[in-house]
Amino acid sequence: MAVQFPGQIDQKQAGLTYQQENKPSFLSRLWQWLSTAYAGMFFFFLYAPIIVLIVFSFNASRFPTNWTGFTFDWYVQLFSNRLIGLALKNTLIVAITSTIISTIIGTMIAVAVERYRFRRKMAVNALLLMPIIIPDIAMAIMLLAFFVLIKIPLGLPSIIIAHVAFTISFVAIIVRARMASIGFTLEEAAGDLYANEWQAFWQVTFPLLLPGIIGGALFAFTLSLDDYVITNFVSGPSSTTLPIRIAGMIRRNITPEINAVSTLMLLVSMIFIPISLRLQRRANMD
Repeated sequence: MAVQFPGQIDQKQAGLTYQQENKPSFLSRLWQWLSTAYAGMFFFFLYAPIIVLIVFSFNASRFPTNWTGFTFDWYVQLFSNRLIGLALKNTLIVAITSTIISTIIGTMIAVAVERYRFRRKMAVNALLLMPIIIPDIAMAIMLLAFFVLIKIPLGLPSIIIAHVAFTISFVAIIVRARMASIGFTLEEAAGDLYANEWQAFWQVTFPLLLPGIIGGALFAFTLSLDDYVITNFVSGPSSTTLPIRIAGMIRRNITPEINAVSTLMLLVSMIFIPISLRLQRRANMD
């Protein structure tokens, strides 16, 4: 039998007392349960339609709500559709071109805003956030009015300009966040080693900034690839992109072919967005 000296506290009894004192009340346990149930219902209603869309893209029946068997025929038919191929070509042209332009300009803006002091810097920050804050429908109407005013014909060039206009902000914000984490010490050290500003940027700052640039470019590419509202307003008759083609197919008749192309677009977004977030997280950790 263990001898307990005066003033010594039994550890087992102390543990029980601590558990009793810190035991959650009924209301707190009820709130925790309701919060968990609400979160589960939220994610269920958010992702259930996506799961249904993916499953029925492999449906053998032409009717999207009647499951008759598993098949890849709709994907085969999708890749042999000439109109879908043309829309995909236009989408890639717009997405790649607008991503390159917005990445270059967005990176330059991020470096200038983060590293230098100049007049109207607050105004530049406000303009940088406007494309993110403004609703897509309002920005689409403004861009359409601008193109009509300066007499730019609607087509692939107008879509590229519109996509650059709203993706620059996302690239600049992501690159600026990476730029802020780098600091001035490495550039100052490069200057002490007789490197000028241009050499310090390309040999020191740019390699450290590269993960943020790639992450911003991937994010801009995904936004351009999936955009429908702005593209629908500024596109011409011969510049149909894939989201507009899908919307037109839905108006005529819903078939598993639409589910197949939507699944592929969803897959592309699921690949690029996590890569972009991972690059940003790794850049911030470095």
